[in-house]
Amino acid sequence: MPPIPSELKVGKKINEGKTKEVYELPSLPGCVLMQSKDQITAGNAARKDLMEGKAAISNATTSCVFQLIQESGIKTAFVRKHSNTAFIAAHCEMIPIEWVCRRIATGSFLKRNPGVKEGYRFYPPKIELFYKDDAANDPQWSEEQLIAAKFRFAGLEIGQTEVDIMAHSTQAIFEILEKAWQPQNCTLVDLKVEFGVHITTKEIVLADVIDNDSWRLWPSGDRKQQKDKQSYRDLKEVTPEALLMVKRNFEWVAERVELLLKPQTQGRVVVLMGSPSDVGHCEKIKKACGNYGIPCELRVTSAHKGPDETLRIKAEYEGDGVPTVFVAVAGRSNGLGPVMSGNTAYPVVNCPPLSAEWGAQDVWSSLRLPSGLGCSTVLSPEGAAQFAAQILGLNNHFVWAKLRANMLNVWISLKQADKKMRECT
Repeated sequence: MPPIPSELKVGKKINEGKTKEVYELPSLPGCVLMQSKDQITAGNAARKDLMEGKAAISNATTSCVFQLIQESGIKTAFVRKHSNTAFIAAHCEMIPIEWVCRRIATGSFLKRNPGVKEGYRFYPPKIELFYKDDAANDPQWSEEQLIAAKFRFAGLEIGQTEVDIMAHSTQAIFEILEKAWQPQNCTLVDLKVEFGVHITTKEIVLADVIDNDSWRLWPSGDRKQQKDKQSYRDLKEVTPEALLMVKRNFEWVAERVELLLKPQTQGRVVVLMGSPSDVGHCEKIKKACGNYGIPCELRVTSAHKGPDETLRIKAEYEGDGVPTVFVAVAGRSNGLGPVMSGNTAYPVVNCPPLSAEWGAQDVWSSLRLPSGLGCSTVLSPEGAAQFAAQILGLNNHFVWAKLRANMLNVWISLKQADKKMRECT
């Protein structure tokens, strides 16, 4: 993508929705400007009101949410925030489907499924799709209907593979945001997203916006404290006082959504190598940790030749309160991992650099341990880093988001490879 000029020349309007406008950017080919409006609507605009400041609130919310999702590794159309009320996005041909992911049954789901009580929890989250047609009140569609429509956008036909990619992506995006809201003691009840086909790469990407119109958000899991657009939908009468209450809810969300970009805890991985000759193996672990945004330190110590120094180094990292995973890298007879495991309550992972000649024998010193020791063994440096990330991700939604996005991207790559193989054969 070309550098973004300091002053953008805004071209003609190419699309307009109920709460936003889309403009060409002649100075930035392949991109558009997404301009929010000071308008709030409900019931396909059956109710519509001006809410001064909503454009800025919505833009701030969307920009933070897309930044979090994009940094996790999921492809989006978002490029960057441009102004208080607009952001730059890659130009996409939009797929006219709203994908909804639900953790808790409420709202329209209850009307369409009589007998289900509000508050019923879905495990895994329930995915639904709705065709965007205001005149028909956005009817619910099945995946089979979407495939039968044979839509084509930016040269890409929407078939089974593309539908599966959008369904899996919707669930992953929901779970990432659900995890991100948990430290704020907020329950993400459901989420609506849309996808488009990138006109340049021909890939399906998360597009449109994700703001306070896009989800239900219940602080402390309490519907009575709802802070999303449902507070506007539920108004019996729209008065200036009622609109002010709704605006304050939106501002509350916009303020806290910025906290989603700030991890509550910062963990680290400490790699202990028994010899500096193992540094190449350890550097692979460090590089893989970097992919998850985890700081990684390398230390040299031998539990056989200097156990006192090994335990002193261990104590350095136990004393500062930073969540830590130790990775022990020791060839031949691995005393490092077991000694560490027997002397710390922190998790220890063995990642021995096995040789072709003696690996089958040496690995037993990492696998066959005395009772009372709980260190695991992962042979791959990248796998050891991933295992450490899974531990730290339990209390760090940034790390967890990268792990979840990586799962999705691996699944998508396999799905696309299978499609290509079937087309070739």
